[in-house]
Amino acid sequence: MSRHGSVFYRVTSMFNIVLFEPEIPPNTGNVMRLAANSGCRLHLVRPLGFSLSDKQLERAGMDYRSGIDYALHDDWNRCRESLVGHRFFPVTTRGTQRHDQIRYQAGDVFVFGPETRGLPPHIMSGSAAQIRLPMLQGSRSMNLSNAVAVVIYEAWRQLDFAGSV
Repeated sequence: MSRHGSVFYRVTSMFNIVLFEPEIPPNTGNVMRLAANSGCRLHLVRPLGFSLSDKQLERAGMDYRSGIDYALHDDWNRCRESLVGHRFFPVTTRGTQRHDQIRYQAGDVFVFGPETRGLPPHIMSGSAAQIRLPMLQGSRSMNLSNAVAVVIYEAWRQLDFAGSV
């Protein structure tokens, strides 16, 4: 791991997870833990619906937070600029392709929206594809951290769980 400012990061990350304006601390904590265990880089885009010192965030992220690979961005444009050259996959209930129908590559970027309102249209423009998770008819959405886990593990499975033990 390398250190940049007060943020630790791995030189290479399997995938990039972007939480655009996350609102619920335990979801973000769970995603932090997932990122730490799957070799992903986590990007948090402000405004956040909580403080990074929130007790619920710490409880869900457990002791992984200090060593995870994450970046905090002031806005979407700065986040997007930091990931130039990578393929973007917004994950949305309005996605046109199922998450398992795409061939993923190391470095791909998966973008997830706020829990109560999802991704705004401007985030979806210029993406490689808008992906969705299958759900039963009439279902509204999945829990954010569960959705992130499903997508990351499918993408990682396609790469034969590179780097895992």
